[in-house]
Amino acid sequence: MVSSPVLKVNADLTCTKAIVEKLVEDLSSHTLETLRTTTAELRLLTKLNAKNRRVISDCGAINLLVNLLNSTDTQVQENAVTALVNLSIDNNCKIIIAQANAIEALIHVLQTGSPEAKENSAATLGSLSVCEDNQVNIGRSGAIGPLVDLLRDGTPRGKKDAATALFNLSLLSENKAKIVEAGSIKHLVKLMDPAAGMVEKAVVVLANVASIDEGRIEIVREGGIPLLVDAVELGSARAKEYAAAALLWLCAISSRFCIMAIREGAVPPLVALSQSGTARAKEKARALLGCFSRNKPV
Repeated sequence: MVSSPVLKVNADLTCTKAIVEKLVEDLSSHTLETLRTTTAELRLLTKLNAKNRRVISDCGAINLLVNLLNSTDTQVQENAVTALVNLSIDNNCKIIIAQANAIEALIHVLQTGSPEAKENSAATLGSLSVCEDNQVNIGRSGAIGPLVDLLRDGTPRGKKDAATALFNLSLLSENKAKIVEAGSIKHLVKLMDPAAGMVEKAVVVLANVASIDEGRIEIVREGGIPLLVDAVELGSARAKEYAAAALLWLCAISSRFCIMAIREGAVPPLVALSQSGTARAKEKARALLGCFSRNKPV
């Protein structure tokens, strides 16, 4: 006899659901070892596949995992936040995580957790912040300061996760000034050094905050123009596009900034970009060259 694939899938799903229901029940345990084991198993299950993530969500694990973000045990907290970042891959889970009041708990982890927990907290905030409503709530909940702290002091992966979250948050106008006020620009400019391996991550945030006066002033003050010119010449296609966009914000507003960019050698890479970049990069490069033609240094 040949078993039906549908029956096999249903049997697998039933088995997974039974396992998850027991694990979710154990999330309410008062025994530390049980919590460590249970959260570790859920962390693994959330990593494996989308089906597991949906079953875990449907069984009510998310609220309990959010509660465990406040655990004083490092292992439990790390497992809980890692399970949540895996769950947040699913769009429905994003909604449930946000509705479970996870944002404040994630900020707590960002401020007090182990390096791994901080990384995964930033990654979860980054995942949640693809939704505009969450961009508002995360920005208003005080996450930007701790994300900038991670950008400054985190592990390489933590810095990348923080930059991703800040990029998503910077898409919302009301967050841009907060990102600048939190002291992010000097760290983003520092990460524009190719040796840091984060040029693209940093430049996309700089391009967004360059649209406000405070951002432009800080970018120039921190020595950002030479690094933006370098990114136009040597960066990835995306980095070139966003570096050109940032320079355009600077140069269209100030003839002084325009002259600074010209003196840093911006013209040749912009000519090349105007001919071979993405459609948006070509547009920005040509607009910049137009600014330059009107503001040639004496």
